[in-house]
Parts: sequence; structure tokens; C-alpha cells
Amino acid sequence: MDKALVLFLNVGQRGASMLKIGSLEHRDAFCRHFTETYTAYDPDTLPWPELDEAALGRLRAVPFWEEVFYTERRAGAIVAAFTETVDDPVLKKALALQGEEESRHARLIRVMIDKYGLDAPERPLEDISDNIDRRFKDFGFGECLDSFLGFGLFKIAYQSEFLPKEMLKIFETLMYEETRHIVFFVNWMAYTEARRGWLARRLLPLTSFHYYMRSLRRMAGLAKRGKDLNDGKNFAATQVSMFLDGFNFRQFLEDCYAENGRRMEAFEPELLRPSFMPQLADVALKALRLWYARSTPASEQAAPR
Repeated sequence: MDKALVLFLNVGQRGASMLKIGSLEHRDAFCRHFTETYTAYDPDTLPWPELDEAALGRLRAVPFWEEVFYTERRAGAIVAAFTETVDDPVLKKALALQGEEESRHARLIRVMIDKYGLDAPERPLEDISDNIDRRFKDFGFGECLDSFLGFGLFKIAYQSEFLPKEMLKIFETLMYEETRHIVFFVNWMAYTEARRGWLARRLLPLTSFHYYMRSLRRMAGLAKRGKDLNDGKNFAATQVSMFLDGFNFRQFLEDCYAENGRRMEAFEPELLRPSFMPQLADVALKALRLWYARSTPASEQAAPR
């Protein structure tokens, strides 16, 4: 197996044996794991809590529910359209299940919007019919990026008690499913590229980097658009303070890194995991720790916290 491939995609090496990437055994392993970890539930019958006025106000003040709802609907449409292009019956079954889960996420957000009276109108979906293969890869790498950051944000929301624990438990279900999706995706990507031949396999790290850069540009554009639309007015300062009280970038990155590691422990060791963001965060954290050590007097570093 390519050393570069192992390094970039962070192959789990704790098992007694390692699957050959691109083999039918590899395909069967990641598809089987995905289907066997499916959880059946109906968004309408989840234990949605009754919120007091303070919690309801915080939930309604969040400015991005419309974007979340649109993104989940778009995700379901992309996965469903891509599934139709796949001939392999094993892959097709797993992809169809992912499409069902993405659509269920959209239904869950819709139920929440209706139940709590959130201001999140349903925007028409863009046309996704062109170059569906590229759209699916953009979506998959974007999920890897979003999920890594989302792990840290979810921990902050949980610790700050921004919403009742009962509601956060519902969102924990989504977080677990998104984790399953990105593990499935990086295995699918490695499998399909390996099946294309030696050159595609060798170029996979560069291909992955290309898509991650596209995802970062998309995220930057989304953040700018959200700022322009909301101008900081919809999310009150009191709500922001619940998230950002004592916030610093290093701690946020530490949380993302630690939560990613914890969540990935739930998966079979022979499966590949997304590794670009964890590796990037690891390098950044080492640099930040070194900077802190050099810029902070020894007496302050030794002081109890």
C-alpha cells in the first residue's frame, strides 16, 4: 500500500490485519459497517422537549437554521442523484441508505422549525444535475471539514448548556450519523480511486487536498454571505457570550481534535478515517503550544489554574 495514502488518510492499524485498500473485502467491510450501524427513528416521534422562554429565545436567535435546513435538503438530493449513477449493488445499497439518512436529517430540522416556530423558510434547491460525481465529492469532503469543526462546537454547546440536554441528545444522533457518513466517504473515495489504477491511487493525496481547499473556500464564502445577510443582528450578544465566554482558538482546536479522536474510536480499526483536518489541527496545536511556552513567563506557566 502507498505510504502517502496511509499517511494522508490515516488508515487504522490497530487490528490484527489490514484490509487491502481497493479490494472487494475492503468494499464489503466499510459498506457492511455502515449498514449495520444504521439507527431507525422517526423525527416526528423523537422526545422533543418543551422549552421555557429563555431556551426558546436562544434557539430562535440562532441565525443559521435556514442554511442548515437548505444544506440537509441539498445533501439528500446530491446523494440520491449520485446513487443512481452507481452500478455496484453493494455500494449502491449503502449509498441509498446514506441518502435516506440525509433526507431524514432535513425532516428532523423541518420538525424542529415547525415545533419551535423558527424563522427558516424553505428555499428552492439549486440545480444539481450537472457533474454529479464532482458534486458528490465536494459534498463528501465538505462533510469531513464541517464535522471536524462541528465536533468542537457541539462540545461547547453542551458544556455551556445553550439548550436543554434533552434537545442536545437529539442532535447527538445527528452527530453520530454524520461521523458514520464521513468514515464511509473516505473509504469509498479510497476504494474507488484504488480501483481506477496505480496513477489514481498515487494521486489520491493531491486529489483529496484539492477538494479540501474547495471546501475551505466554500466555507469562507458561506461565512461571508451569512455575515452580510445577518449583519450580526440576529444573534444577540447574550447568546454569543454563552458560547464564547472564555473562548480562545487554541482551546477550540483542542476540543475539535479531542472530540474527533473520541468519536472515531467507535469505528472498526481496519476502516480508514478522515485525517486531513486532524493532522492539520495537530500541527497547528503544536505550533500554538510552542508559541505559548515561549511567550508566557515560566512563573505563569507553573501557576495553578
